[in-house]
Amino acid sequence: MRRGGKLVKSRTLWSILGAASVLGALLILLFIPGSKQPAPTAEPAQPLRPQEENKAKHFTMQSDIQATDQLNRIDAKGHLRRMLNNNALRSPGQIKAYTQKEQKFHKHFQQVRWYNLKQNTMTDIQGLLPKMSKKDKKLITNHFQIAQQKLKRGETYDSPKFNVAGQPYFVVAEPSKDGKYGAAALVNQGILHEVSNHQKRNLRLIPYPKEGKFKVESIHADTLSDITVKTGHDNEKASHFYENEIVVSFQNEPSQQQLLDISKEISCETPRKLGYAYVFRSKDMDYLKLRSYFEQKWKPKYTEPHYIYLTNDRIHQSRVSSDSLPDGANAQVNIPNDLLFSEYQWNLPVIETNRGWDLSRGSEDVIIAVVDTGVDLQHSDLNGQLVEGYNIVDKDKQPLDDVGHGTHVAGIIGALVNNGEGVAGVSWYNKIMPVKALDGSGSGTTYAVAEGIIWATDHGAKVINMSLGNYADSQFLHDAVKYAYDRDVVLVAASGNDNTERPGYPAAYPEVLAVAATDSNQKRAEYSNYGDYIDVAAPGTNIASTFPGNQYAALSGTSMASPHAAAMAGLIRSLNPDLTNQEVMDAMINQAVDLGDKGKDKYYGHGQIDIFQSLKSVGAPEVPLQMWPGQTLRNLERELRKLNSSKE
Repeated sequence: MRRGGKLVKSRTLWSILGAASVLGALLILLFIPGSKQPAPTAEPAQPLRPQEENKAKHFTMQSDIQATDQLNRIDAKGHLRRMLNNNALRSPGQIKAYTQKEQKFHKHFQQVRWYNLKQNTMTDIQGLLPKMSKKDKKLITNHFQIAQQKLKRGETYDSPKFNVAGQPYFVVAEPSKDGKYGAAALVNQGILHEVSNHQKRNLRLIPYPKEGKFKVESIHADTLSDITVKTGHDNEKASHFYENEIVVSFQNEPSQQQLLDISKEISCETPRKLGYAYVFRSKDMDYLKLRSYFEQKWKPKYTEPHYIYLTNDRIHQSRVSSDSLPDGANAQVNIPNDLLFSEYQWNLPVIETNRGWDLSRGSEDVIIAVVDTGVDLQHSDLNGQLVEGYNIVDKDKQPLDDVGHGTHVAGIIGALVNNGEGVAGVSWYNKIMPVKALDGSGSGTTYAVAEGIIWATDHGAKVINMSLGNYADSQFLHDAVKYAYDRDVVLVAASGNDNTERPGYPAAYPEVLAVAATDSNQKRAEYSNYGDYIDVAAPGTNIASTFPGNQYAALSGTSMASPHAAAMAGLIRSLNPDLTNQEVMDAMINQAVDLGDKGKDKYYGHGQIDIFQSLKSVGAPEVPLQMWPGQTLRNLERELRKLNSSKE
C-alpha cells in the first residue's frame, strides 16, 4: 500500500500474528491523534519568467557571497581571540610555532602579526603569499598600520575587501582583554570566487554540465527529444546524459563471449556492470544508434540513457526573526558555543533541534552516508565525525571534495557541536560516510550514484542523503534505491531548485523521503521544486556550514534542506534502533509542522520537520499509539524466534 505518497514495504508475517495486526489497525483508525494546528497559509511564489528568473538568481548569488564574506570574517576574528586568550602564547617563538601550525590547516590565513602593545614590538608570520607588486605590498602594509593604531586604542579592526595579485583579501585585528597584546591577520578570500563559480553551475546560470565535454547532451525529460540548455529556466525541462553511452538490462545474463561480441560490434571497451545492468560506452555510436542496436538484436528488459545527476543548491541571504520560531524554540536550552551558531544558524532552532538534543544527540552506531562530491577529510569542524568512505570517480583516491558541495552537506549533518568553532551540526554523534559519486564539475552518472547507494548500504549506512537529481526516471537508479530500501536504509533526497512541479529523481521514487526547502520565515523557498511527491520541507535558504580548507560558506537550495532531514533520521534511529526505515519516515512525516494549506500539499508535503516532536513520538517509555502495531508485531516475532531456536 502507499502512505503519504510513499511505498510501504510489505512484510511476511506469521499467521498467528494476524489478529494483532487487525487490532492494531482498528486502534489506529479509532484513536489517531489530532493534527497540529497549521501555520498561517503560506502563498507559494509564482514561477518567474526566464528573464526574471535569471535576474533573481544573479541577485541571490551576490547576496550569498556577501553572507560567506561575513562568515569568514567572524571565523577569522574567533581564531585571533583564541590566540590572545591563550596565556601560553606570549613569546615570539611560541607565537610563531602556533601560527605556522594554524596556517598549515587554514591556508587562507596568509599573514599574521602579533603585537606586544606595551613594549611596542611586533612578530610577523607569513604563510603562502602570492607574488605581489610593490603597490600590493604597500596596500597591505597600510591596512596593518591602521589595524595597529586601532589596537593601541583597544579597538578592533575590520577592513573593507580589497584585491591583491588578482585575489580578494581583508585584514582583521583584535585586542586582548587586558589591552597588552593584539593580533591582526591578512585573510585570503578566494572562497568567494569558489562560491561564485560553484553557484553559477548550481543555479544553471551557465550551461551545466558543459555540452561537448565527455560528449554530454541534454534531452527533454518527457519526450527525450533534443534540447539545448541556454538559461536556468530551460533546465527544469532538461535531463543530461552521455550521448555515446547506454544502460542495458538484459532478459538473460549475457556470457563473456557475447559481451566480447557486443563490444566489438559497437566499438566499446569492457562494459561496466552494476546489479543486473550494464553500461556500454561506444567510440563511434551515439545513444540512438546504440538503443536501436540493442533493441533489434538483444530484446533487453530496458535500455535508457546514462543520465548525469547534478547538485541541488542555490544562494540567497536571509536572517531569522524571533517571531518566526516555533513555540518553545526561543527557550535558552542547549545553546551550543559554536562561533557562528547564534548569529547565523537560524535553521537549527526553527526545526526544534536544540530541544531535540535533550532526547537524542545521535549514536556512533548509526552511520549517515553522504553520496555527493566527497568531503574535506581534514576540516577541523568535522574532526572525528567521519568513517571510511569510497571514491567512485577515482577508486585509487580518497573521497576528497573538489567542489565544496559535499563538505557543506556533511557539516549540516554533523559538524562538531560545542567545540567553540564554526558551526553546529544537527547531530552530535552520528558518523558520516563520505561517498564521492560526483566529480569536480559537481555532476555524476547514473552508474556512479547507483554504485554509491549500493556501496554505502553494503558498508553499514543506516541513512543515505542524496542532495542531487535529474528529471529523467532511471530504472537503473531505481533498482539501486530499492536495493537499499529493502535492506532497511532510510533514503533522503533533495527535490531540486528549478521552481517546477516536474518530479525529480531520486526524490520522486516512492522509497525515498523527498525534501523541499523553506526559508527563515517558514515560507516555501522560491527556488524549491514542488509536487505531490514532496514528503516534508526543511530549512534550505542561507545555510551556514563547513567548506573545504577549514572555511565556512552560506549556500541555499534543497541540497541544504535534505541533510537536515537525513540527520534527523539518524537521531531517530539512534534513539529507537528497533524502528524500520519506513517507520522512521512515518515518524518524520506524522510530526511535521503543517505549513501552507491544511494537510498535505504539493509545496510543503506534510509540513516542516520537527525534530523534538518526532523524537518524542518514538522515544517515550510507552510506545506511541501509532507505533503500537509494528512494535507489538516485532516483539512477538522476536519471542517466536527465541522459542523456535530453543526447540532446535
